[in-house]
Amino acid sequence: MEPPPSHPLPRLPSTADLTPQHAAFLDQHFRTKRDLSRESSNLPLSSSLWQQCSELESRLLQYLTKRTISWISRSFSARSSLQQLSLALQSLSLCTSPQGIGSKRFRWVLSEEIPRLANEMNRIESLRCYLETAVQLEALVGDLEDAALFVIACHTGNMFSSKLLISPISEDAATKHDKLLQAIKAMSDIEEVLVGVVKFHPQWHCLLKSVDTRVDKILSALRPQALADHRALLISLGWPPKLISLKNGSDHITSLPNPLILMQEDKRRNYSQSFIALCALQHLQNRREERQLNSNLIKRDTQNIQLWAIDELVSPIASRMECHFTKWSEQPEYMFALAYKVTRDFISGIDDVLQPLIDKARLISCSAKDAWVSAMVQMLSGFLEKKVFRFLTERYKVKHLKPDVSSSWLHLVDLIIAFDKKMQSLLNLDTCFLAVPGSFEGLSRGVSVLSIFCNRPDWLKVWAKIEFKNAWKKLKPELIEEKAWITSKKCISGIDTEQEFLLLTVEDLKAPPIAEFFLKIIWEMIERCQTMPSSLSHAQFIRFTAGRFLWYFFKQLLFRFKATELCIDSSVDVAIVRVCGLINAARYIWIKLQEWSDVADFLEMKIVENDSSKPTQDDTMDNDCFFDEEIRSLSEMETNWLMEIIAVVLRQFEMLSWKYVQNNDSFEDDQDYTNPVEDVDLVVSNDFVEALDALDSWLHTVKISLNKKDFLDLWRSIAEGLDHYISCSIVRSENWFSKMGVYQFEADMQALIFIFQPYCARPQAFFPCINEILKLLKLKKEEVKLMQTFLSNNQNGSECLHLYGIYHLSVNQILQVLRYKIWVG
Repeated sequence: MEPPPSHPLPRLPSTADLTPQHAAFLDQHFRTKRDLSRESSNLPLSSSLWQQCSELESRLLQYLTKRTISWISRSFSARSSLQQLSLALQSLSLCTSPQGIGSKRFRWVLSEEIPRLANEMNRIESLRCYLETAVQLEALVGDLEDAALFVIACHTGNMFSSKLLISPISEDAATKHDKLLQAIKAMSDIEEVLVGVVKFHPQWHCLLKSVDTRVDKILSALRPQALADHRALLISLGWPPKLISLKNGSDHITSLPNPLILMQEDKRRNYSQSFIALCALQHLQNRREERQLNSNLIKRDTQNIQLWAIDELVSPIASRMECHFTKWSEQPEYMFALAYKVTRDFISGIDDVLQPLIDKARLISCSAKDAWVSAMVQMLSGFLEKKVFRFLTERYKVKHLKPDVSSSWLHLVDLIIAFDKKMQSLLNLDTCFLAVPGSFEGLSRGVSVLSIFCNRPDWLKVWAKIEFKNAWKKLKPELIEEKAWITSKKCISGIDTEQEFLLLTVEDLKAPPIAEFFLKIIWEMIERCQTMPSSLSHAQFIRFTAGRFLWYFFKQLLFRFKATELCIDSSVDVAIVRVCGLINAARYIWIKLQEWSDVADFLEMKIVENDSSKPTQDDTMDNDCFFDEEIRSLSEMETNWLMEIIAVVLRQFEMLSWKYVQNNDSFEDDQDYTNPVEDVDLVVSNDFVEALDALDSWLHTVKISLNKKDFLDLWRSIAEGLDHYISCSIVRSENWFSKMGVYQFEADMQALIFIFQPYCARPQAFFPCINEILKLLKLKKEEVKLMQTFLSNNQNGSECLHLYGIYHLSVNQILQVLRYKIWVG
């Protein structure tokens, strides 16, 4: 009988199959073959291994027990819910039988049990999602804390020293940089999770607040460390270069070397990594602030957002430049010359070296050139705010120093405007910065030294007051000159054109020179604040200067009108010419203000003003243009002055024609003419000639002196007034008309209408009442009787009147005319 086969011994794994940890463990305890045979050395190792295994086994059992108990407690709850659901379904199956449909148990399951079960399932799912998110965030915050603590704990004093930078990147620097990138990556992952929480679970605000507090605490410590490391790196690169002072008081500055271009390969690599890390850290903080602002947790100040890495380049330069600025407090032009020189000399290297790094950091719509120029402008603005304008403002409060301060202030603003234009030209040399809303929008706001006044409204008012007084000083001598109020012959010579007019120029509008000079001053004040970053401050400055200046000029127009006496005397023509000049000036200013209000900048300023003001009951404010009140005031003055001229002309005409309209014998000549048009050469009545001659003279004078638009309104209004005056006078006069009298009256009216022939192809259309009276006077006796009968029986005889072309005279007026002319037919 053969013995049973023995089991083969287990085969040991090969050395290649061992993990590094296992191989290291065996090498540590079994260095030689004797170590395998020594029982004394194996016993401690064996006992140690057994002890560790037992400890691990006990920990595992404790963990499994806890998890099992937790799972059992949850399973009991789920089991209870499922049992209740099973009972409910059984009851439902019973209730669906013909005997159970509509029972109370069925209705209770549908109305209460199923919704309660659904809510419980949603609650469990929400709790599970919350726990998973909390665990995920806890792990990410832990990774962030570990990486940040390593970066902060590292000794950075010699991290970027010259000894380390001579050789390739040291291990400490490389490790610290890697930990910084890990911290940024962890914060980015945290931000992605928090964005999802804000979007889908806004009720978890306690979780958001807790995570944000921990991350902000870490970021507040990490940012200064990163900036300090970057600053130390810049120092090791030789930044900033030494600024060469001015030679013998001249404004020539020698060219400045750019260390960013002269960097060696190792230093360039170090700087690139530090620059990209700093940009990533800033971009991450901007994302966090934007998310916190949208969730209404923290309010963020979105103004003056800069690139931290660019600011670190400008900061050491600013400290050196301020030493020169302090020496030039009485010669500010040197400050602007030095600031522009430094900006221009470095901008090319900044763009060539840093723009690729910004693109690599994926900062969308961010320009190194814009950030550099903006930082330099803000550096100069900060010095002027602290050292120059503060001093000028204090001196302006002293009465006897105001003239000198005003002169210095205006000179400084002139330098600022010229400097802003130069800096803007640097930005527009090669490329155009296309801004995307929400991405570093603050960079485009600070490219103007005038941003000083955006944060100091009291200084803005002082500046506006100085500009206003300077403008008034320019205009005041011109107001006294009488020639400035007289329309030039060039404007008068071009009056006869039959084309459609576009009243845009001084010649077309026949405006006096004072109007153009005034608008020139207004526009100069508007252009002086053109580069102001804030639209609201821009609008306020224009209100304080140009707006106030407009109202002062309007008062001058009113004073001159009141000084002009429009009365019925021999000098009425001179007075009319002066008033026409004022009307032309108002019209020209009105059109220019309308044009300016249609410009995009003024439309934007009006929108900003509406948004910043209190909401009104109606929408009138939103529909107004920027100069709406000024335009309405000008239109009102223009209309009132036109009505004054019209009233004077009509009163003078009425006075000269009074005898003609009230003469009862002028139309009663009963001579019998078979055809008076052929037998008698009719002439205008003697009593009517003087009135017609004066009217023609006035219209000619006004046509020469007044702009075309207002003259069109004026002569039409005069024609309407004459038609009303003559028709009403004829109706009330009770004059008897013979056949010859009718033709005489027609000849007189044709002479009146002929005066308006040069201004219109069919002037008779503007005398409808006179034309209808002539139609009534030419009716035959039978037609008159028929009309009188019909109108007496039917007061609403509009159909009958329309047949005879009568539309404007009332029934009473028609009967009054026909009452005394019935025998003429």
